[in-house]
Amino acid sequence: MAVASAAPGSIFCKQLLFSLLVLILLCDACQKIYLRVPSHLQAETLVGKVNLEECLKSPSLILSSDPAFRILEDGSIYTTRDLILSSERKSFSIFLSGSERHEQQEIKVVLSARENKAPKKRHTKDTALKRSKRRWAPIPASLMENSLGPFPQHVQQIQSDAAQNYTIFYSISGPGVDKEPFNLFYIEKDTGDIFCTRSIDREKYEQFALYGYATTADGYAPEYPLPLIIKIEDDNDNAPYFEHKMTIFTVPENCRSGTSVGQVTATDLDEPDTLHTRLKYKILQQIPDHPKHFSIHPDTGVITTTTPFLDREKCDTYQLIMEVRDMGGQPFGLFNTGTITISLEDENDNPPSFTETSYVTEVEENRIDVEILRMKVQDRDLPNTPHSKAVYTILQGNENGNFKISTDPNTNEGVLCVVKPLNYEVNRQVILKVGVVNEAQFSKAANSQTPTMCTTTVTVKIIDNDEGPECHPPVKVIQSQDGFPAGQELLGYKALDPETASGEGLRYQKLGDEDHWFEINEHTGDLRTLKVLDRESKFVKNNQYNISVVAVDAVGRSCTGTLVVHLDDYNDHPPQIDKEVTICQNNEDFAILEPVDPDGPENGPPFQFFLDNSTSKNWNLEQKDGKTAILRQRQNLDYNSYSVPIQIKDRHGLVATHVLTVRVCDCSTPSECRMNDKSARDVRPNVILGRWAILAMVLGSVLLLCILFTCFCVTAKRTVKKCFPEDIAQQNLIVSNTEGPGEEVTEANIRLPMQTSNICDTSMSVGTVGGQGIKTQQSFEMVKGGYTLDSNKGGGHQTLESVKGVGQGDTGRYAYTDWQSFTQPRLGEESIRGHTLIKN
Repeated sequence: MAVASAAPGSIFCKQLLFSLLVLILLCDACQKIYLRVPSHLQAETLVGKVNLEECLKSPSLILSSDPAFRILEDGSIYTTRDLILSSERKSFSIFLSGSERHEQQEIKVVLSARENKAPKKRHTKDTALKRSKRRWAPIPASLMENSLGPFPQHVQQIQSDAAQNYTIFYSISGPGVDKEPFNLFYIEKDTGDIFCTRSIDREKYEQFALYGYATTADGYAPEYPLPLIIKIEDDNDNAPYFEHKMTIFTVPENCRSGTSVGQVTATDLDEPDTLHTRLKYKILQQIPDHPKHFSIHPDTGVITTTTPFLDREKCDTYQLIMEVRDMGGQPFGLFNTGTITISLEDENDNPPSFTETSYVTEVEENRIDVEILRMKVQDRDLPNTPHSKAVYTILQGNENGNFKISTDPNTNEGVLCVVKPLNYEVNRQVILKVGVVNEAQFSKAANSQTPTMCTTTVTVKIIDNDEGPECHPPVKVIQSQDGFPAGQELLGYKALDPETASGEGLRYQKLGDEDHWFEINEHTGDLRTLKVLDRESKFVKNNQYNISVVAVDAVGRSCTGTLVVHLDDYNDHPPQIDKEVTICQNNEDFAILEPVDPDGPENGPPFQFFLDNSTSKNWNLEQKDGKTAILRQRQNLDYNSYSVPIQIKDRHGLVATHVLTVRVCDCSTPSECRMNDKSARDVRPNVILGRWAILAMVLGSVLLLCILFTCFCVTAKRTVKKCFPEDIAQQNLIVSNTEGPGEEVTEANIRLPMQTSNICDTSMSVGTVGGQGIKTQQSFEMVKGGYTLDSNKGGGHQTLESVKGVGQGDTGRYAYTDWQSFTQPRLGEESIRGHTLIKN
């Protein structure tokens, strides 16, 4: 037996499975299937398996004639309950039905009971049975890949202990037998010998996991399926190879010895961790081969530098022919080669240098923004990179800022330009010292020292040019006195001819003189005043008056200068003040006087204020801070305008008398001055209407226009004699000859008058009071409980109480809705009646 401790139910399932496989081969399709099973079957036990497709392809309906068995779609037969086969044989039918052609097939299944005594003895835990003597579990077998045979080649033999009592047949299954690759292994069913039919590639199949079976002639399986592992032994049949045929590494030039460049890797398909995949790396050749700069670690494949003398300017690329060999690098190992490219990265280890040691150039004087020289440099570093791009500097000779040097980005040349005019008369040549460096900082290489800046000299010769006069300085300031009289001479503007260093032959003209204060001498440039110079003129800014002058030589060349006349202040203007002030008595009883002095601050405040003796009885003058004074009433004066003489003196005693017009008003602000007495009316032209007076005038005009329009409407409708029946007045008005109103008027009537003077053309006499007839405007009143309108439908007297349904004694007020519901239909009737009268 295979395993003595296995469960009996599991043993039965295995036995039934192998019995079924044997019996299916012996049965005729669609006729009868014989299955040998134990006499006792538990529920949900696999009885066997039937190949349904041999009878009917894709059956749509599968039925069992015996409900004790159920059939699955793959032909497996299971019990639905526990069964005991009382007789030696039991049979049932499987019915198949197809949906396409309406085919029906029947498979007869015959179950035969068998004795299970021998298997039970084999599965009992008898101590006499020694599992160490069994040969059913052999050790794993192995095969060498790429074996040359002869084939079939014996692999292993399996045997079962049950062969001592039974005739045993052996079989195998799994990859290499009934799965890919098919028919690689087979077994002799009588002996249990397993054979291999052809050579095997381990890189494709490392091992095969098979199962061996032992069955008796009647399909009984005395043993469990036996796992068989067949391992394929590796043969060194694969040479290692580099993963990338072309690999590129980069390393900086001038790097230290031992710097890591990169790591190469190779792959070997043979079995890992064996001698077949133990690889060794070696550099076969370096191109160029001298000197040797690189080495490789034989086990890791890491490439490092061996010298610090890698110079990109000498050789920028190296190629290494690499070899990788298995078997630990033994000569008999398999190998492959590859190419590694190592590119050197540039560093700024070469300074730029001028191609010429000195330069000579020339330029005309007074020329600006002109290119005068281009200087070339050479640099062995990588072009068009910061390591080779030049930066030029003028080190000496450009103290006045006449020159500028820049780099042409396309040619890397230094471009020297003149940006400030040169003067031949001052300096006939200039010597410049120019230096050049790179944009990138110089890197100190391991095999070099930090270089000094490369310099060169540039001699710039200045060419003389016949130039026009020079106005230098461009602005000249002269001093003069405020109030300087007309007809006086002043020193004017002077220009020079740079060729002769004198002003001979120059002619002067005046370009700008806003107030025409001066005339200019054509030959000398001196000025003569045409007016008195006034510092307080609007043309003087910051005590300065400007004149533009042009100097012209004999051939018409010119220059322009500005002459600034600075005027010193003179105390020629007394303090000035506003001639009118206003005092609002309901707010303040004083006015503040704030004089101004057109002269400068040194001739202005502090001011002194004085009142005339004739006005001092009504007014008082208080000096405040030297700049202002307060004019105050001694007692409340009438609203009127008063003349008050005042003297104001500046710090140097220049005095002026001013007669102030002081208005005393009743106002909130000075702009709303109102004078209410008779004397105020005498000065009516000085009164300004306020905004409320203007608004009242506008509203009065609008009201007058409305009255005129109303009269026009009344005249247009003069044909209408009355708007209401005559009896309305009698029904609504109480006639009384007494002076006071009647009792019924005061207690029982509530009058709501409506003015109708614009509706009717005449007034209606409504009665007399105290014996005197009084004409009143036509009106109608709503009297509570008494006032009615005549009904057009009848002669009845209709009241608001009758409409509303309220008793006579109710003295409360009526709501607006009650009044509207009462009057609206009646007013409509009266309107219709009025239209009828108009038509008639």
